Amino acid sequence: MIDQSSTYSLGDRRVRRLGYGAMQLAGPGVFGPPKDRDAALAVLREAVAEGVNHIDTSDFYGPHITNQLIREALSPYPDDLMIVTKIGAKRGADASWLPAESPEELRQAVHDNLRNLGLDALDIVNLRIMGNVHGPSEGSVAERLTVLAELQQQGLVRHVGLSNVTSAQVTEARTICDIVCVQNHYNLVRRDDDALIDDLAAQGIAYVPFFPLGGFTPLQSSALSDVAQQLGATPMQVALAWLLRRAPNILLIPGTSSVAHLRENLATAKLELPDDAMAALNAIAA
Repeated sequence: MIDQSSTYSLGDRRVRRLGYGAMQLAGPGVFGPPKDRDAALAVLREAVAEGVNHIDTSDFYGPHITNQLIREALSPYPDDLMIVTKIGAKRGADASWLPAESPEELRQAVHDNLRNLGLDALDIVNLRIMGNVHGPSEGSVAERLTVLAELQQQGLVRHVGLSNVTSAQVTEARTICDIVCVQNHYNLVRRDDDALIDDLAAQGIAYVPFFPLGGFTPLQSSALSDVAQQLGATPMQVALAWLLRRAPNILLIPGTSSVAHLRENLATAKLELPDDAMAALNAIAA
């Protein structure tokens, strides 16, 4: 079970810092149905049984399929379960990732998430800014975020977050509505958001790194492997543990379609990194 003392305030409740990302439940390339539907359902049920109360998803995973799996596996939902979704993209017929940022597309995405999750209101919706292939790009988010703020005022969205954004965009967004979390690409070797994480921590805003284990190409580092061997852990467990210790406002959503891998990820909550291990890991990105 997850250490219940390791929690952080997200939206209107406290969630355990080790959550679950549902992206990998869809088929290859996050497109189409899973190879094993029963296995996908089992992973979701095991996550909640093990104490996870923060699940990250989107209706453009599949599309629609991942949210439908979540509903089938977990509805009626536990009272303490926080489901966080995101809008701002769609899938092409060829499985491509496309922007979907017009007011009409954003409104439709919220209604799609509501329908497929079986909810009357979404706990948190992250506005995903498509940016470019290398990460976020500057530019105003006001027009897109105003649409989401209006949906919040209508009661369809409880809280608002941002994804794939710059520090300046976070600052602009906070003049439009409260922002409860930021979800960006960050991990042991990708450290562009170091200053942003610390700024958000001071403001009580959660930071949720996507691709915490490197993304489609797993993290590779001899220093990481050495620390893992010394601690009797896997390199991926150490990479997650480093994130948990990096800042108190970091919430993790590692994804998997395997119950065994899920349990391995959750065991990270009990892994303590000594100072010398942290120093060795910090030096990787130096």
